[in-house]
Amino acid sequence: MSTLAYIGLGANLGDARQTIEAAINTLCESSGILTLRQAPLYSSDPVDAQGPVFINTVVAVDTTLEPLPLLDLLQTIEQEHGRERPYRNAPRTLDLDLLLYGTLTIETPRLSVPHPRMHQRAFVLRPLQDLAPALHLSQGSFSALLADCRDQKLQRLVD
Repeated sequence: MSTLAYIGLGANLGDARQTIEAAINTLCESSGILTLRQAPLYSSDPVDAQGPVFINTVVAVDTTLEPLPLLDLLQTIEQEHGRERPYRNAPRTLDLDLLLYGTLTIETPRLSVPHPRMHQRAFVLRPLQDLAPALHLSQGSFSALLADCRDQKLQRLVD
């Protein structure tokens, strides 16, 4: 049995676009990931942080992994790409966030699902809407949530 999960990807150090593409390839090849669909790439200014422009996307995966093993996989991929955590919201080579895991609500010291700030981030909402326009978020509709984020610069990238 598999679960549909959504993962946010972002990077703003090094060749961010190439890093995200490599991380997606690694996910596709990982045990426990059955299928993967990717939203378009977007560029966005950092939110609540400083540093270069981010490249962001969201992927939907059908996975047989439980939430914590999926989180472990995401953190391993981050580490393979040199992720460091010197301080909160620091620039990063790669950030992988488990946004949604089926319909589960999880609140542990290691993992909060749904992601607690995704409804405040245009760089998550827009690609998530691209992948799953009928998805219902408890915080409101995509249009209302994106309207609340209208001050966040976001631009879809062309292939």
